[in-house]
Amino acid sequence: MNLKEIRTGIIELIKKAETELPDDVIKSLRKAYEIEEGVAKTQLKAILDNIDLAKKTGRPMCQDTGIQTFFVDIGINSPFIGYIKNLIIESVKEATKIIPLRPNSVDPFTGINHNDNIGDFLPYITWNIKEGDDIEITALPKGGGSENMSKLGMLKPGVGLEGVKNFIVEEVIKAAGNPCPPTIIGVGIGGGADLSLKLGKKALLRPIGIRHKNKKIAFMEEELIKKINESNIGPMGLGGKTTVLDVHIEKAHRHPASLPVGIIIQCWANRRAKMIINSNGKWSLI
Repeated sequence: MNLKEIRTGIIELIKKAETELPDDVIKSLRKAYEIEEGVAKTQLKAILDNIDLAKKTGRPMCQDTGIQTFFVDIGINSPFIGYIKNLIIESVKEATKIIPLRPNSVDPFTGINHNDNIGDFLPYITWNIKEGDDIEITALPKGGGSENMSKLGMLKPGVGLEGVKNFIVEEVIKAAGNPCPPTIIGVGIGGGADLSLKLGKKALLRPIGIRHKNKKIAFMEEELIKKINESNIGPMGLGGKTTVLDVHIEKAHRHPASLPVGIIIQCWANRRAKMIINSNGKWSLI
């Protein structure tokens, strides 16, 4: 059982997430560059140049390398099911040194930073058990500037979907340039307070331009994109046509007395990468 090889793969996963944006994000940023003008176009040019430089040099595209966040879909028959958590933790420690990553794990009571991106509940891992014997890991480094703009609304059910849309638009406009737009907005509607926010973060995993399979939700996503972009906040908050690249919504059933809405904002550096670990220990980045 070659655990060392799997750890090497997870380090490569983290490095790819930190240094190479997915093609769908780059394509969306280039499209925005084509329609913008003036200072907005200049800002997008700087972003695109930075993306190219990060990939060429193998260095992180942002000085804030984020909280190391992972979504793990693990096959119930995987021979590595009892090892994968520790492998992720060890890989984050090693990646911090060799990529390198900025140490972003601080104890809220003591202020101590152990300089390895490890701490209570960090790295943050969301688990999903599935059939089969393979493991799929998605890395989503989450920067502090955009995370600070997260919002939870415990709305009254009577406000309906119009109230939900108004809440989302208002909160994104309040965030203005703070989350380094153009952003991607993940929204969780329903469930409880914690679930709505988790769904919002999970929504960020969907590629830009891919609409929700539920047509009503897909239409709402398009409505929100249009309304937010009409705000003229623009790239880096300096004005322009492109404030958001996309809005993704996920839903859960809710209590009759509650209408939770969790908003998670991701900056232009919509970093994510995915890997598959087969039952024989072989891995690949996808």
